[in-house]
Amino acid sequence: MNTVADRLRPLTGHRLFWPALVLVVMIAANAIHRPGFLAIEIKNGHLYGTPIDILRLSAPLILVALGMTLVIATGGIDLSVGSLCAISGAIACLHISEAPDQNSLATVSTALALAVGAALVLGAWNGVLVAVIGIQPIIATLILMVAGRGLAQLITEGQIITINSGPYRAIGLGHVLTLPLAIVIALAAALLVAAFTRRTALGLIVESVGGNAEASRLAGIRSSRTIFLVYVVSAGCAAVAGFMMTANVSSADGNAAGLWVELDAILAVVIGGTSLAGGRFSLSGTILGALIIQTLTTTVYAMNISPQTSLLFKAVVVIAVCLIQSPAFRATLTRRRRGGPPRPAPRRREKEQVPA
Repeated sequence: MNTVADRLRPLTGHRLFWPALVLVVMIAANAIHRPGFLAIEIKNGHLYGTPIDILRLSAPLILVALGMTLVIATGGIDLSVGSLCAISGAIACLHISEAPDQNSLATVSTALALAVGAALVLGAWNGVLVAVIGIQPIIATLILMVAGRGLAQLITEGQIITINSGPYRAIGLGHVLTLPLAIVIALAAALLVAAFTRRTALGLIVESVGGNAEASRLAGIRSSRTIFLVYVVSAGCAAVAGFMMTANVSSADGNAAGLWVELDAILAVVIGGTSLAGGRFSLSGTILGALIIQTLTTTVYAMNISPQTSLLFKAVVVIAVCLIQSPAFRATLTRRRRGGPPRPAPRRREKEQVPA
């Protein structure tokens, strides 16, 4: 007769089960601590509530993490996404601040185009360093991580650029069909990436390159072109995330915008079940990981814990999720709970008989 554990094994064995369980537990704990945590209401035709705020604030991280997922799937890493967020936001806000009419759609569109173009060029720079020159991804992107932050400071001249543009503010705080526009943009980006990676051969190519780039090249796949492409896509996602970050506060701070978002993106990808060694990846797992991180951040703030200490709680939760996702760790706990299998008795070596 099958036990309950045997019946639940297909469910618990799914790679998204444990991250989803952690998210449900965190939401339940918040609901118990704050009875109105799950309350959602409509004001002026827009949805408001803590769950909506979590989704809206998760949108920039989801965008960055989507690009990071593709990079990690190829066996690489992109540490420059935070600096790219700061650069794109600084370029957009600088152009808008110098325009005579900051509420002009043409002005905002031009600012967005300039910022995205600059981010794509910098993403191509990362791609050339990794795919063409052959520099290790962590070193190549670390260069832009450091230099890019200085470039953002150079664009803003070390000052905080403040703007008063309604169309640009709508990127972070606007609404479409009662939902925040940031959620709609993140959802559209996720569907677009999923369509290209799951409905075409691109996803298999990315996974094959991450699994074994040399074998993929021998099979006829242009590995260098694929690696170049994912870094460009990652930069584009970071640029849009930078728009959201700066639109939320209607200002660009080259020093603070996108700070440490690359670490949160990597954590979201790992929590979602994508291996840092490359190969198979999970976009839905990445989105789930981003929601876990943002829910944790909201929980820490609601408990009146200082932002500096929140990093410790985030590390604890990430370690816990990674451990319970590990089959080896769960197997070890199961053996200890059951007392472990009996150790086999050591075999006695038979004496060799010497023929007379």
